[in-house]
Amino acid sequence: MDIPETPSESQGERSPTSKRADAERNRERILTAARKLYASEGLDISMAAVAREAGVGKATLFRHFTTPQQLIDAVFADRMDTYVDATTQALADTDPWHGFIRYITSVCEMQARDRGFADVLTLTFHSAEALEERRTQAYHGFLEIIERAKATGHLQSDFVSEDLILVLMANAGVISATANDAPDSWQRLIGHLLRGFANPGAPIPPMPPPPSSDSLYRAMKRAE
Repeated sequence: MDIPETPSESQGERSPTSKRADAERNRERILTAARKLYASEGLDISMAAVAREAGVGKATLFRHFTTPQQLIDAVFADRMDTYVDATTQALADTDPWHGFIRYITSVCEMQARDRGFADVLTLTFHSAEALEERRTQAYHGFLEIIERAKATGHLQSDFVSEDLILVLMANAGVISATANDAPDSWQRLIGHLLRGFANPGAPIPPMPPPPSSDSLYRAMKRAE
């Protein structure tokens, strides 16, 4: 049930402290609902669907988040912090090539855990300032990760930062297609991509097992 936030929504006057508490509870309900829907369905979920899941009216939702971009910004702020942390951890790795592999694998795993986040990493949201600031911070960290990995001689010299976008786009597509039937398929994709990025003789992780034919068939049928 929607918690009223103004006197017009309730019987009688309510104290400012009580109204602020109600507003905060509604905001958290909206964020919880949006996280759930974005994670399972991606970013195409409508604001109306979020309001229904949260059990609040659309007017209440729009008092807190006037645009979908504002809601996305708030929902994924913590995940973008984790995204930035991944660059920090990779740069702290004493083996830059291992740090590169670790970064690619970690970010792709973040996508696999949350379909909404998989979309966030391949789209831009100009009005979501906090999200874009974190994206820029992570990007500059990745540029350093690339150069350090190349210096080891293990990463191909023609690898560029734009290749990461292609990796994330490809991974998002695989996740979207196989999440219900072959959820570990992304690992196989990343295994092949890392082999493509490595120079001959570079140490690479063992290739993850392929998905079963039956699971891929179910995923393909579901996509029809």
